[in-house]
Amino acid sequence: MADFFHPDRLQKLEDLKASGADPYPAQTGFAPIAGAPTGADGPERELATDILDKSEERQGETVLIYGRVLGRRGYGKLAFLDVCDQSGRIQACLQKDLVVPEEFAQLKQMNLGDIVAVEGELSKTKVGEPTVFGTRFRILTKALENPPEKFHGLADAELRARRRYVDLFANQEVRDGFFKRSAIIQAMREVFLQRAYTEVDTPVLHPIYGGANAKPFSTHHNALDMQLFLRIAPELYLKRLVVGGMERVFEFARVFRNEGLSMRHNPEFTMVEFYEAYSDVFGMMELTEQLVVAGARAAGCEQEDGSLKTTFREEEFNLTPPFARVAYADAFEEYVGCKATDREALPAKMKEHGVEVADDSEYAWWKAVNDLFEELVEPKLRGPIFVHDYPAAICPLAKPLADNPEWAGRFEFFLGGMELANAFSELNDPQLQLAKFEEQVVDKDPESPNQVDLDYVRALAYGLPPAGGCGIGVDRLIMVLLGKDTIRDVLLFPHMRPEKDFGATNEDANESQADDSAC
Repeated sequence: MADFFHPDRLQKLEDLKASGADPYPAQTGFAPIAGAPTGADGPERELATDILDKSEERQGETVLIYGRVLGRRGYGKLAFLDVCDQSGRIQACLQKDLVVPEEFAQLKQMNLGDIVAVEGELSKTKVGEPTVFGTRFRILTKALENPPEKFHGLADAELRARRRYVDLFANQEVRDGFFKRSAIIQAMREVFLQRAYTEVDTPVLHPIYGGANAKPFSTHHNALDMQLFLRIAPELYLKRLVVGGMERVFEFARVFRNEGLSMRHNPEFTMVEFYEAYSDVFGMMELTEQLVVAGARAAGCEQEDGSLKTTFREEEFNLTPPFARVAYADAFEEYVGCKATDREALPAKMKEHGVEVADDSEYAWWKAVNDLFEELVEPKLRGPIFVHDYPAAICPLAKPLADNPEWAGRFEFFLGGMELANAFSELNDPQLQLAKFEEQVVDKDPESPNQVDLDYVRALAYGLPPAGGCGIGVDRLIMVLLGKDTIRDVLLFPHMRPEKDFGATNEDANESQADDSAC
């Protein structure tokens, strides 16, 4: 692995060690200067933008900055450094006759990408740029890999996702996007807490997968000698909590579905699921709308006139409430051209669009109807829009409508032609739930559980109050709010195919910093 690192950087590492300096010190503070007053504490470290925001009023103050060096101008007796921390960039100036000599000497061993500390007076250059004029300098971490070229960052989309750690420090916009992701999730969390919800954690390993239709990842527990599944949804455990008297619960859950990679799907993703006793599907609509609005504000979507707008894939979406609502049957008839219940006209439509009915069961028929809906209707649902009252046969966990049990109290929320949320008036009849689970097993749908979750049925038998529940795909929502084309742009570490050559350097991808050896 010796050739994994750059020879020039290895040499400078050895030179730094030979000078008596530690290239990876545990302590970030500066060593005392001979003759300096004992016990004198220096300034506390500050973020670059905190200093720059008040640079006018703080002229002449001594400040301390840490960060990665991503730019250098000047050599010999004077050097200007671009020092970048998580908040942004600040310029530092190191002049030989002002800096402690043994510390100034470390500049000879410094490369772009090294992490440094600079302490000095905040002032301005002749052109008016706020600058830290250093009196102390120290390399805190010696980098053995070249950073990407200053003005272009990592250009290759796959390389950016694979080396996110480089993409983040090289591109302020990328870093800010992930800070916004955190702010969006926190804003949604505040909505729940303001409504007296309790945040909970439920198991990731399930003995029976359920709560959604998806192919699971499976594993084996050695001590118990049993097969377990990474959860495809936390739903059934959250509803057990409502049975137990925790009437308002939510969970930001990592879930896993053993399906393909696409612009909108990653096998491991984040969803928020929430359940409220004595609510229903329409209560969930109102709460979902609040959550989307809170997230939009945190993402910076608010306009000067107070409206909420975002641009996703070159299309503008107005997220100002209230959101549109349409019944499944009405949307189906509008875009398919016949009623969802028209069993004479639908076979021809299905054949035209390559949709097959798996068997003669009611579930298989309605699943084919819904496949047609997904093919012809969902792309037209630009949103934001709630589609409600779905076919009951494909909603085994939703309560059938009292006035028409062929349909169920369920909605899906669409935005940008994507489904972002799914909600039910929760089925709380244990006998009916047992029958629906048994139907799933008989149908042998590969994405449905192959056994009945009897413990969940038993929980219902103790009494689940009338309740509404919903799950929101957090990553997809953030995609739209931040205007990102693919889901991997909002995931810090998306799943990738194996790297062909792990030892490949940035130069191999034409991404290296030009002429770094001169530093």
